Amino acid sequence: MNISFVDNRASHEAVHTIAFHGGVAAPATRSVPEEVAIAFSYGGSSHAVMMATPADLVDFAVGFSLTEGLIDAVSQIEAIEIVQDEMGIDVQIALVEDVEEKLRARRRHMMGPVGCGLCGIESLEQAVRSVRPVLSRDLTVTPHDIARAVASLADQQQLNHKTRAVHGAGFFVPGSGLVALREDVGRHNALDKLCGAVVASGVSGGSGAVTVTSRLSIEMIQKAGFLGSPILIAISAPTAYAIRTAEEAGITMIAVARGEDFEIFTHPHRVVF
Repeated sequence: MNISFVDNRASHEAVHTIAFHGGVAAPATRSVPEEVAIAFSYGGSSHAVMMATPADLVDFAVGFSLTEGLIDAVSQIEAIEIVQDEMGIDVQIALVEDVEEKLRARRRHMMGPVGCGLCGIESLEQAVRSVRPVLSRDLTVTPHDIARAVASLADQQQLNHKTRAVHGAGFFVPGSGLVALREDVGRHNALDKLCGAVVASGVSGGSGAVTVTSRLSIEMIQKAGFLGSPILIAISAPTAYAIRTAEEAGITMIAVARGEDFEIFTHPHRVVF
């Protein structure tokens, strides 16, 4: 994969505020996360635009392409070029010819006849698409592992330490600890970046637990499922749809994990007491 990228955007900046503490107002300085428009373009055509933190963009591109089902393997990406201008960042992704042609055909289909009442069906199918069943059945965690995963994620979130305004997603391997971590203002973006980092590193998604600093919605389950992680740990609660999806996919969902406390919502056999 060829990568063309000049990283000259900061992920955070210092701003001046007036802080009111203990009944006293005084000038203060606070670091805040940067948020810019990130466009993903395939074959020269824009596919999606989102607001995100301008860091780890190659991981973001790989993870987004995988979790959105645009590619099946990193080898299907030929090149990534990141172009910056005043309006934002365009992540230009070149795919191998057969995959790029399938994407072009999909776009043509989406631009077809209107007014039929069914034109949004592909988007709906993408939104509620099923999660591939996880294959790893050997991975287990202890209550100590769960507490360590959450604590390690909080401790190692460098951008959040400076800003207190970004989500984190980490990959925790029992016996090794947190082996990858990515941050972003968006929880989905942070998880996409993590998926890209884990896949690019060659680490098996089935060897560890995805740990996130957010609630668990259906999209978070889908992304963890694409990575192949059998365990998902979150500090907040899940949605009902996310629970049903995790149950169907064979994913152990551990949520409301704070300190030594947590709740297991699906497939508890992977937690060893």
